[in-house]
Amino acid sequence: MNTPDDSSMERWKEEVRQDWTKAARGWRKWHLQMAEMGRAATDSIIQIAQVTPGTKVLDLASGTGEPALSISEMVGLNGHVTATDLVPQMLEVAEENARQRGITNMTFQQADAESLPFTDQTFDVVTCRFGVMFFPNVGRALREIHRVVRPDGRVAFIAWGPLDQNPFFSRTMGVIMKHMKEGPPSDPDAPNPFKFAQPGTLSAVLEAAGFRQIVEDSRSIPWPWLGSAEYAWEFLQDMGADALHLDRLEPQQREKAGLEVVAALQEYYDGERVNFPAVIVAASAIRPEH
Repeated sequence: MNTPDDSSMERWKEEVRQDWTKAARGWRKWHLQMAEMGRAATDSIIQIAQVTPGTKVLDLASGTGEPALSISEMVGLNGHVTATDLVPQMLEVAEENARQRGITNMTFQQADAESLPFTDQTFDVVTCRFGVMFFPNVGRALREIHRVVRPDGRVAFIAWGPLDQNPFFSRTMGVIMKHMKEGPPSDPDAPNPFKFAQPGTLSAVLEAAGFRQIVEDSRSIPWPWLGSAEYAWEFLQDMGADALHLDRLEPQQREKAGLEVVAALQEYYDGERVNFPAVIVAASAIRPEH
């Protein structure tokens, strides 16, 4: 695999920034539904991070608040959570959600994972749920994480497993791609949801960054959408029109693709919710004392 140059990684970072900035409005609208959908993933990262009362936690790529909001409840008033994201519009929503829940043991700071604005050895634990796949320079970001976590401190990551084991993506993106004359340009090194889907790939970059006692496993979890297949399609359009490349479709193609997505999702609908199965990669590691 070729090593991407700095210009490629800067371009990818700007693309990630623009995509998530555009998505922020949808994330605000659908935060509660998304928090429920991702509950099992949030529980998984809390488990592997071994979060306990009094812990000082840095959460990266916090989006509109999860898992940082849930972690803040686990660490208690003697602990603290610093929620960060590359996109300030996401953090604005996270802060609103914290205020609405009366959470006081959190702070919010815009931050680039590749250049963290914190002093060395500041945190007991660093968490990142579904964010590590989107770091353009993963090695640089992990070295920064290594720097800011204390010796013997723990890091925990959740990433997506294979596309074909995650119908939330395969029955949406997969259907839409069939309607395109040609797919969007693909670079295997570029940020994408499935960058660490292959077993061992996340462990390898953690080891290269200096972490030890690495534990990685694949987990099958529920990924339920409360509501109908049609309601799920409305959500998907609000959340990820750019990620789904819907702008590449003519209006008639988009309408047809939407009908096919709804039909594909209907398979998982039980009358109350769309019960997606999901496979995630969970990895934890320790910064060694020496």
